[in-house]
Amino acid sequence: MSVDARLQARPSTPDGPAKSGMQKFDVGGARDSYFYVPSRYDPAVPAPLVLLLHGAGGHSRHGLDLLQHLADDSGLILIAPASTSHTWDVIANRSYGADVAMVDQALKHVFAHYAVNPDRLAIGGFSDGASYALTLGLANGDLFTHVIAFSPGFIAPITPRGQPKVFISHGNQDEVLPIEPCSRKIVPRLRRAEYEVMYDEFDGGHAIPGEVAQFAVNWFLGRI
Repeated sequence: MSVDARLQARPSTPDGPAKSGMQKFDVGGARDSYFYVPSRYDPAVPAPLVLLLHGAGGHSRHGLDLLQHLADDSGLILIAPASTSHTWDVIANRSYGADVAMVDQALKHVFAHYAVNPDRLAIGGFSDGASYALTLGLANGDLFTHVIAFSPGFIAPITPRGQPKVFISHGNQDEVLPIEPCSRKIVPRLRRAEYEVMYDEFDGGHAIPGEVAQFAVNWFLGRI
């Protein structure tokens, strides 16, 4: 398996005025990808950003749905690319490829047009998207300061870099990705590797309860 999961994009000085709201952008692939800029965005105040990855069989809007209802109140810029296949490349094809390039392109586009706070830059996702977020987040911990994984299944092989903070949530009745072989294995592994992990195990299934999403955002923004 190729272990080249590196991203080259980095926050930079934006190149002029940019609009807020939901926007579609071309980052490659056959499916539409979107990003969302909160109504209160001010280019003079670099914004926190979360790159969101949908689950298997999902699309860009499913990624946005994870946190869009909290974006305006929290001032979050959200990026949600759509996977090239039915799920992300390393899961579908056991190699890194088109989706890594697409994520990189999406970040480059937003970094070029919006002021982003490099100290509040997260990658997150749900289900397969959470597994991919953990994978890319740990491989690019010199870019991402935080990783948000809702109900992940695993971490694919990578060369880890940096030491991003990690949030993981999982329902104790999850029948899609059962908690015992998934988060209850992942969390101790990360802690042994000396990552700072916030773990939220809740009573429920394969889902993201509203209070869990809010807790994740508050953690990311340093409110707790």
